[in-house]
Amino acid sequence: MTATTTGIAIGAVLGIVAVAFGFWAFILVAVFMAVGALVGRIVTGKLDVSSLVDVIRGRRSSS
Repeated sequence: MTATTTGIAIGAVLGIVAVAFGFWAFILVAVFMAVGALVGRIVTGKLDVSSLVDVIRGRRSSS
């Protein structure tokens, strides 16, 4: 799937949820989608968890 197709699918899901269930359901679905994307990147190896923790803690390295 291309980035455009993925964006359209995400937008459609969020739009349907917002119309059908309201604002708070929209926010909840958006948070779960972000968590799912994060877990997917960790599982595929595209995201290094240790460097992510360092960035959150404020210990970034220039190297």
